[in-house]
Amino acid sequence: MCKLRQLLAGVFLAAISTGSALAAPSWTLEKVVEVSRHGVRPPTPGNREAMEAGSGRSWPVWYNSDGELTGHGYAAALLKGQAEAKSWRQHGLLPAGCPAPGDLYVWASPLQRTRATARALTDGAFPGCGVAIHGLKGDRDPLFHALKMGLVTLDPQQAKAAIDQAMKGSPEQLKQRYAGDVARLKKAVCAGDNCPAFDEAWTPQVSANGKVAIQGLNVLSNMAETIRLGWSENLPPEQVAFGHARNAGEVAALMPLLTLRYSLTNDIPLVARRGGSVLLNQIALALQTGKRDPKGPPEARWLLIVAHDTNVAFLRTLLGFNWQQSNYPQGNIPPAGSLVFERWRDNDSGQRYIRILFQSQSLDQVRNLTPLDSQHPLLKTEYQAPDCRKTEVGTLCPLASSLDHMHKAIDSDALPEINWHSEW
Repeated sequence: MCKLRQLLAGVFLAAISTGSALAAPSWTLEKVVEVSRHGVRPPTPGNREAMEAGSGRSWPVWYNSDGELTGHGYAAALLKGQAEAKSWRQHGLLPAGCPAPGDLYVWASPLQRTRATARALTDGAFPGCGVAIHGLKGDRDPLFHALKMGLVTLDPQQAKAAIDQAMKGSPEQLKQRYAGDVARLKKAVCAGDNCPAFDEAWTPQVSANGKVAIQGLNVLSNMAETIRLGWSENLPPEQVAFGHARNAGEVAALMPLLTLRYSLTNDIPLVARRGGSVLLNQIALALQTGKRDPKGPPEARWLLIVAHDTNVAFLRTLLGFNWQQSNYPQGNIPPAGSLVFERWRDNDSGQRYIRILFQSQSLDQVRNLTPLDSQHPLLKTEYQAPDCRKTEVGTLCPLASSLDHMHKAIDSDALPEINWHSEW
């Protein structure tokens, strides 16, 4: 009987040991680098002026200054930060309480809407902790504005040739191909015949500071973006597209010209390489293992960079990554939408992998300030490549080949020096 008890006890302990081994996690989330767009804002002062002149009517005045993050935008971004941190805590990346040194480092573009979005995301992730937000003084940061600052140049003739190629025909032919979208937007925003923006020719422009634009189309694109932002802000339906967009589907139907503008500017590889290499290089430095590169960002489990849609568009183009989420147009970058890089370690082999995804909230999630949970999740799209594989933690791509892909996309002549330790 004694031997039988010993045998049964041995079997029981072996079963427990085997069960523990089976239950042990196969993957460890080591690091996250996130590049987020700012949250909901009214039109910038310059955009408002151009839209009102181009439509012959006044556009709704919001409750805060033009171009700045709204209270509603703060609340929506807070919900997103809360959901992100919950997920990363479940994988053991972040602590339950306030972050310790090395857990989190936040860098934001100097404008109010980006700094305030950084505050919202971190207030959601670490409520009551008063996380430090870092950034440069002034209104320009080379990490985000290398072209505007003249630190990186863009050959106007080469850029113009690239735009012409992307148009696949003359500007007049392009406008004709989008005649239905132009007519739909015109019907929504024009009160009468005094609507000159819709009669203006579409003319590619490359300024001396490297800004690429399509005169004529830019104003219509800003109208579409302002309509989307107004819906996201929860403005009364009669104030969104002047009552012509009363649900998310009708808002989305007015957005194609916004997508077109990006396809002819930030999505052009030449422009993206010159304007986005500096940020992609810093992301690659943050993701690499081993000794920290002194030219790279501070070490942190979660490196949060709050930027602009133009920066995210550059990165999307350099990576060759595209998405289509909910009823947004293809490749759209909603308020507080973010490009996320997760570094995972295979606990069995010790090999490291990268998961790249774009995540955002739907039009109605932002408008209604919907709490994000398993029933109302973030919209997520994962990057795919031939050497990536699906796992229980998502689509993972080998770290070495992922970094090699990034390095090949980076223009080594477009890397101004970055100082991560200056403060406002």
